[in-house]
Amino acid sequence: MLATTRAISLVGLSGHLIDVEADIGNGVPGFTLLGLPDAALSEARDRVRSAIINSSAQWPNKRITLALSPAALPKRGSAFDCAIALSLLAAAEEITLERLGEAVVLGELTLDGRIKSVPGILPALRAASLHGVKQAIIPSDNYQEGSLVSGIEILHFRHLREVITWLQGGAYSPSDLRSAQRAERDSAPSDFSDIAGQERAKAALEIGAVGGHHIAMVGPPGVGKSMLAARIPSILPTLDDRDALDVTSLHSIAGKISAGSSAPLITTPPFVAPHHTITRAGLIGGGATSISPGACSLAHRGILFLDEAPEIARPVIESLREPMELGEITLTRLGRSATFPARFTLVLASNPCPCGWAIGKAKRCTCSSLASRRY
Repeated sequence: MLATTRAISLVGLSGHLIDVEADIGNGVPGFTLLGLPDAALSEARDRVRSAIINSSAQWPNKRITLALSPAALPKRGSAFDCAIALSLLAAAEEITLERLGEAVVLGELTLDGRIKSVPGILPALRAASLHGVKQAIIPSDNYQEGSLVSGIEILHFRHLREVITWLQGGAYSPSDLRSAQRAERDSAPSDFSDIAGQERAKAALEIGAVGGHHIAMVGPPGVGKSMLAARIPSILPTLDDRDALDVTSLHSIAGKISAGSSAPLITTPPFVAPHHTITRAGLIGGGATSISPGACSLAHRGILFLDEAPEIARPVIESLREPMELGEITLTRLGRSATFPARFTLVLASNPCPCGWAIGKAKRCTCSSLASRRY
């Protein structure tokens, strides 16, 4: 028998609707997964088998063929586990999918059948809404994040057994049905008013914040460059609804949203300060098997602070040209392309020379003229 459920595959912030088709036939028992799965998705066979058995359901001991369509689109991650389990159980006639309808199913399964949270729930549900999906089944730990998407009904479960019971005609009775209100969190704990003195520096930062200008600060160690930069988000306006969802989506893909967070929505401009040893992939994004947002995208609509700027490799700094000019970055890996927004304010901080004391009166500079010019 053939059964089909639906899931979402993310490429950047864009999502593709995936049909998870299960066919169970006679023959030598086996499990074949088609559709360009990655390593984590290929391991779904063992996770799903144990989860089904530990949810008091019967694993079909027959020839199983699973296809993720469209077949030419690479699939990655464990978010397909729950959709695979339901399509298998429906193909084995353990359940019916009448209640499921055209809903998308997302969630990772543990061996005992619990449904774990997965990164990227918010952009996945936003993509599903654009495809006309009206209902989604997600893990309970992702409920607050998923409920930020309007126009789609969210059903959340903690265990595969609960989903099976509901599909068999049982009542939908989630163990912890929390409010779907758009909770907000404060991501800028440091306030600009905390700064004592530094009037000229504060005036320059205020002008930069109002006009959206990039800023460079030069001074000896300990004068407060990092302190000043960290407080810039507190004088920026809060994000509007669309920007807040975009920023939260980027942080969700990167796994920065804590599972079960009661306030996942980021409404204050983000502040991202990577170490000066950051690589090009870490700054603009990338990855070997998947395309993840980099620091410049995580700082979208906020501040990207690069301390010790002269210590950063020149090719890494040069890679910021495209996002600074276009407000977005397009990455291509293994024939796939993903575009992430990256409209940020760049704040640089550096010492005036390698030793840091070319200006100021606390210490005397010990650098040669050649070293200072190179710096």
